[in-house]
Amino acid sequence: MADIEGIKELKQFHENVPMETPGFFLRGAGSLDWGMKNRLARIFNPATARTVMLAIDHGYFMGPTTGLERVDLNIVPLMPMADALMLTRGILRTTVPPAIGKPIVMRCSGGPSILKEDLSDEELAVDIEDAIRMNVSALTLQCFVGGRHESRSIHNMTRLVDVGLRYGIPTMAVTAVGKELTRDAQYLRLAARIFAELGAQIVKTYYCEEGFETVTASCPVPIVMAGGKKLPELDALTMAYNAIQRGAAGVDMGRNIFQSDGPRAMMQAVHKVVHNNLKPKEAYELFLSLKDDELKKH
Repeated sequence: MADIEGIKELKQFHENVPMETPGFFLRGAGSLDWGMKNRLARIFNPATARTVMLAIDHGYFMGPTTGLERVDLNIVPLMPMADALMLTRGILRTTVPPAIGKPIVMRCSGGPSILKEDLSDEELAVDIEDAIRMNVSALTLQCFVGGRHESRSIHNMTRLVDVGLRYGIPTMAVTAVGKELTRDAQYLRLAARIFAELGAQIVKTYYCEEGFETVTASCPVPIVMAGGKKLPELDALTMAYNAIQRGAAGVDMGRNIFQSDGPRAMMQAVHKVVHNNLKPKEAYELFLSLKDDELKKH
């Protein structure tokens, strides 16, 4: 067993040397089966190897949070502008038009609500056969590294990875950060690497100002940045830009989209940042322009 106190602090991440993946455009996916590669190619744009996911799964533990009160009215109009949709099976079946044509990243964990102090007490909440019936492109769940129920959440992930491999469906492990956990590079590196080592094909994690490039460099599968809490639009666009420039393969934003005062404009601005490397100030100007155009139409 490694001695945690004896681990050297000086590490060589070679952040400027891209990881090669022969046989496929997405890092770490060259040896996967055809079906899994096909699903990943739905989620990630093959031309850029990046994605803009729209996360609307918050209701599974938060209920009808601000912006998600009426998914049919507020969110469905945004869906055509996303590369992929992260949501629950309840919202998929009740509210999402089957002809939408967008890849689905299905929330498969659940349990405690925001009324509980400890959110790490989750179990798997979707059967693989139901996921197949819904034609999902990926499975996803929270993992609480360092949390009270760390081992269970990691075991939930490996179970999901195993059934996903059986049927050619990738798993995205999500770094859950609670009140007692930090969001520094050391913690995010630890969590992301654990998920990849145990089989996750995608990792969703938070951005950190210092050392984020070491998080992406040390993870052998694509990292998608979590949007997190609502920020001013320029700040959110800057965070997305910095994450992409430092190695993220996309963003999965929710509140920074649907809680914006111009959700459609923000969705389009984020898309330009991710796929066209549009710089934050230019993206913000685009956001303002698109938002003004929408107001004029109404």
